[in-house]
Amino acid sequence: MPELRQQERSIGELFGQLTQDMTLLVRQEIQLARTEMSDKLSRFTTNLLSVGAGGFVAYLGGLALVAALILAIRDLANISLALSAVIVGAVLAIVGYVMLQRGLKELKRVDLAPRRTVETLKDDVQWAKEQRP
Repeated sequence: MPELRQQERSIGELFGQLTQDMTLLVRQEIQLARTEMSDKLSRFTTNLLSVGAGGFVAYLGGLALVAALILAIRDLANISLALSAVIVGAVLAIVGYVMLQRGLKELKRVDLAPRRTVETLKDDVQWAKEQRP
């Protein structure tokens, strides 16, 4: 009978240790998920700011150069003021479009799903299944 109690205690201790290990593992997985999501959100925010900055720069460039370029083209090419405005507007629109497209392309590359965490959780579930007596 003492051997049976020793085995029961050992099994109880093993389950206790398994419970502690699983608790620690879950806490670590939660921390990993937080860290991974924080990194992804940071990259997403940076790319979003890049898109905004590209649009803003295109707008400022348009405001700063529109009047001067329209007048310069009109004088140099001896064309109407309206045609000069169309030429300058088209160039600014193209530059702004290219900048926005680059920023949007980078935004599409950001994957917000915590893929590493999902994979390690799958591994943890598999490990826990293997630990069952």
